[in-house]
Amino acid sequence: MSELNSWKKSLLIYLDIRVVRLLVLGFSSGLPILLIFSTLSLWLKSAGIDRSTITLFSWAGLAYSFKFVWAPVMDKISITILSDKFGHRKSWLIISQVMLITLLLIVGFIDPKFNLILMAIIIVCIGFCSATQDAIIDTYRIESAPLELQSAMSATYIVGYRLGMIAAGAGSLILASFFGGDEQTYSVNAWQKTYIIMALFQSIGIMCTLMSPEPISKRILLKKNGDRLKLINVFFVAILAFILIYNIFPSINIEDPLVKGLFTTLKLLAAFSGMFIVCLFSIQIKYVKNYVIISTFWDPLKSFIKKYGSMAIVLLAIIGLYRIADIVMGVIANLFYSDMGYNLNQIATVSKFWGLIATILGGVLGGILASRYNNYSILLLGAVLAAATNILFALLTLLEPRTSYLMIVIMADNISAGIASVAFVAFLSSLTNVNFTTSQFALFTSFMLFFPKIIGGYSGAIVDVIGYYNFFILTALMGLPIIMLILVFKNKIYMK
Repeated sequence: MSELNSWKKSLLIYLDIRVVRLLVLGFSSGLPILLIFSTLSLWLKSAGIDRSTITLFSWAGLAYSFKFVWAPVMDKISITILSDKFGHRKSWLIISQVMLITLLLIVGFIDPKFNLILMAIIIVCIGFCSATQDAIIDTYRIESAPLELQSAMSATYIVGYRLGMIAAGAGSLILASFFGGDEQTYSVNAWQKTYIIMALFQSIGIMCTLMSPEPISKRILLKKNGDRLKLINVFFVAILAFILIYNIFPSINIEDPLVKGLFTTLKLLAAFSGMFIVCLFSIQIKYVKNYVIISTFWDPLKSFIKKYGSMAIVLLAIIGLYRIADIVMGVIANLFYSDMGYNLNQIATVSKFWGLIATILGGVLGGILASRYNNYSILLLGAVLAAATNILFALLTLLEPRTSYLMIVIMADNISAGIASVAFVAFLSSLTNVNFTTSQFALFTSFMLFFPKIIGGYSGAIVDVIGYYNFFILTALMGLPIIMLILVFKNKIYMK
């Protein structure tokens, strides 16, 4: 009977208003991403925009990878008028959500066939505001509830995020088709109406924010308006320096993927160095005080190193490599399905529909298990499952192409990914300092993707050399060091 009550308690945690709230905020986070990627690509294609230009719009997604650059500013600067009324975190969240709604509405009055540059600028701004919203929602989740609720909140956030993606993906295409977007002649009105409706859906997030309480936590903010203004000015000049250096960096036509990757890394390092020089120069000419720059950009990292000491290296290794097995494999997944003989309809039905359901199921299951047991056990389980399910893909290479086989493998992989995501988000949440929540969590999530994305960029070249079967076995083996780190440092991972 006590076992039954324990499971009941684990399920009832999902009725906590703080957990339910993250379902709505997750929807608000998941909605914009496809509106600036796949859905937008179809609109641009129907408008007669060439493929090479359409793919350039994917640069709007860079904001999600580099949100850690401006996250410290959001930690240190309050929006004076709004903060007095709504609080520091809510004011930033409201600003990002209002901007998203406004920008989506503006898109609803643009025709990319005649205003492509304006469309590109607005889409980049949407990417920036969406990444900002994501960072603040992560912060809000961490600061608004204790650690024991973080797994359940992560689970509902993932479910909401996926529902937002469904609305922006399949939902927007259904709307565009209903308004005449499938007709032979280009119908700009169909797409414009669709984006206006999506802007209305986005308003769900701001309504949730307005009805939610401000997290109660002490923060070290910049009090003087002069310091705030100068920091913002330095930040924008540093961003311009980054863009300028990255764009004027010499271009070299390189065929070798490894050398090409190293060259791109060199460009990024040069661009970030430009930002660093701008900050140093602003201090040298005494435009901005030394402590303002240090407390904003260096203190979040310093706090993490000071708290965990030598364990910081181990924790960063776990952060940087935890998702490596499934992310590297995922880069080439669709090509693998096609090469194995599955048609587009099979891939779309299984990976997009059943795969999505499996991810949601995995997220909910991960939250329940974490509530029932402990975050460490689920973190270890997620690492094991992420590696083990890649072996299923290796077995799939030995079987004839059947939809049932594909469904079993994809659902198993997505359920494990959902469990791993919940465990990992809860793990990252436990590492953050409430004085630097936005800065540290944004840095952690960006670092999480860095190495897997770099290696994933070479996945095609690796498959060409060793074949799919060996590739999937190799990606499964990539997960072993993480499992070993978690086991060896069992008693030190969740430090208080």
